[in-house]
Amino acid sequence: MDHAAVLALYDRDMREGARPESSDARVERTGNVVRHIGGDDGWNGVVWSDLDGAGADAAIAEQIAFFMGLGRGFEWKLYGHDRPADLGRRLRSAGFTPEPQETLLVGETGDQLVDARPPEGVRIVPVTDRAGVELLVEAHEKAFGREGSGLRDLLLARLATDPDTLVAVVALAGETPVSSARMELIEGAAFAGLWGGGTVDGWRGRGVYRALIAHRARIAADRGYRYLQVDASDQSRPILERLGFTALSTTTPYVYAP
Repeated sequence: MDHAAVLALYDRDMREGARPESSDARVERTGNVVRHIGGDDGWNGVVWSDLDGAGADAAIAEQIAFFMGLGRGFEWKLYGHDRPADLGRRLRSAGFTPEPQETLLVGETGDQLVDARPPEGVRIVPVTDRAGVELLVEAHEKAFGREGSGLRDLLLARLATDPDTLVAVVALAGETPVSSARMELIEGAAFAGLWGGGTVDGWRGRGVYRALIAHRARIAADRGYRYLQVDASDQSRPILERLGFTALSTTTPYVYAP
């Protein structure tokens, strides 16, 4: 993999050329900043910027004024290679709070097209309705230890309005959800985004996570996507790197609350 070329493609395809996450959202470019304005309960934030030291503070102030004018908190999604090099410091000075850093990992779909089956007694099923969403959210809450009402609302809305852009799956041991994951698909992009992969304690280390990646990779490849992209935590990064994913950059959410 040509790391520099793939990172440049990612910036152009997924950030500068970002698409709305739902039918009631919109993406706008103002100067050298691209921002996403979510619909009801949707995500709001800056997805791409190309700034210099002279104009960075003014661009930050402009985005704060814009989103505060809407009465919305928002996130500035800062990547490790973004300019200027001190953009993170400038965001903190402007009142943003950084959340934990993650690693941008990319792998080729072809590298994940292996016969990775879940352990005996576990099956992977698609999530297509409210009952499936409830199973997915149950697995998510147990795996990550946090409440999943926002995820529930997001999935139900996407299944109702944009089902072709979402692949959601849950792994069941009998009728008990033990792992879940989703994949975001953007028409015309080279990258399919892997999100939310988490396995319940007691089922980790048994191949469920790997099987969910391979399952989604097959779907992505069938739909013409060359790359899989993950914003990986420190916990999942070594697992993904062992599976052939490559670190291209870091990403840190900087959050501004009203």
